[in-house]
Amino acid sequence: MRKSYFFILVLVLMSCEKDEYVSLDSDTNQNDLKSYSNATVQDQKLLQRLDSVTDGIGVSFFILPDSDDFSNIPQDPLNPITAKKVELGKLLFHETATGGSPKVATKKATYSCSSCHHAAAGFSARLRQGLGESGVGFGTNGSGRIIDPSVPLDLVDIQPIRTPTILNVAYQDVMLWNGQFGGTGTNAGTEASWTNIPENFTGLQGVEVQAIKGQDAHRLLIDKDFVKDFDYKKLFNKAFPGVPKSERYSKENGALAIAAYERTVLPNQSPWQRWLKGDLTALTNKEKKGARVFFGKGKCFKCHTGPALNDKKFYALGMGDFDNSSQAIVLAGVNFDDVKKGRGGFTKKTKDEYKFKTPTLYNLVDNGFFGHGGTFTSVRDVVEYKINGVPQNAEVPVEQLARQFVNVQALTENQITNLTLFIENGLRDPNLDRYVPAAVNSGFCFPNNDPTSKVDLGCN
Repeated sequence: MRKSYFFILVLVLMSCEKDEYVSLDSDTNQNDLKSYSNATVQDQKLLQRLDSVTDGIGVSFFILPDSDDFSNIPQDPLNPITAKKVELGKLLFHETATGGSPKVATKKATYSCSSCHHAAAGFSARLRQGLGESGVGFGTNGSGRIIDPSVPLDLVDIQPIRTPTILNVAYQDVMLWNGQFGGTGTNAGTEASWTNIPENFTGLQGVEVQAIKGQDAHRLLIDKDFVKDFDYKKLFNKAFPGVPKSERYSKENGALAIAAYERTVLPNQSPWQRWLKGDLTALTNKEKKGARVFFGKGKCFKCHTGPALNDKKFYALGMGDFDNSSQAIVLAGVNFDDVKKGRGGFTKKTKDEYKFKTPTLYNLVDNGFFGHGGTFTSVRDVVEYKINGVPQNAEVPVEQLARQFVNVQALTENQITNLTLFIENGLRDPNLDRYVPAAVNSGFCFPNNDPTSKVDLGCN
């Protein structure tokens, strides 16, 4: 591809700065360039930029696989992805009948994994703090979910930090903002901090560990009775044929199915992905210019790279926490000092304090709130914050702040606008509903099944 891009570069240098189309010579390698036969100057500039930041690899470095291309989706060797696992996991993830271990009896079967990770919010919650049990309503794209005022606050399942998306979790080997879930790779050497995470010692990766731990943390229940009562037995049999029946219908296997499904939830129909694969009309000229800022002067690619646009590392960007806002709820019993310190709260290492995992940027605009503490309400606000390099959180020591935060060149107003457009529109997959089942086996409403949500969601 590098030689092909060199040829394109020569053509560009011979053309003017207008967005006229570049015709390719008949002797050019058409197998490599057939998708770029109508490339404009803007396209060629972006191709050159991608070639530069990937040492000649180019567009393929950023392409996400198809969701059924299991062999090319990163997966846990202890949990190979199969079509039957994905089918089961897709249902379990959305099944409100899994809400079987509530603290308030009347809330049974009213919530699910998808209560805090639903397609309408880019598989996040569209709330500053996600609400599971004792959340009521859905509103527009999940933004109308509130705490049931009749329930004591200490009985509500509310997230202590903004709910991350499950998009592109296949490209993470550890989960949560502090990366505490996962027993391989990134977490090698952190074993002393696994006291309350025995699942890490099994060697499972973060996606799988979170799917197991999340069931207890969020009051879900997948067991033999659930499997029988809601007609999931055949699906478990097909998903785990090699597991003895005495062990097959379990929380752990339910989690492995959910994790397999989550790994396939990829925003591979976003305009950016379509452009990478050769549909040069998928991005507008302004979005292409924004992408050049992203991979150029804006230095976004320094952390947001690869197919998922995340580098699996942790950085201190000085963003605000929940405890400095009257709009946030900090529940009693939560060790908020550890929460605020991010990676350091988990590893107990000073060098990791106030560092949080690089998030993917796909469908970011659908999340509603941004930053680990949800202290931003627009993508542009985050972009400008990053460019300005002035921390929100005075508690973060200056020496902890990432050089990627304090060392960014000033951008013009147009560059900021174009960069924001690229993130909001170019990285937004408009068809995430393809990852949502038409119905779940229980027949219940989902992602929530409380009376108010049923009305909001139009369930019978």
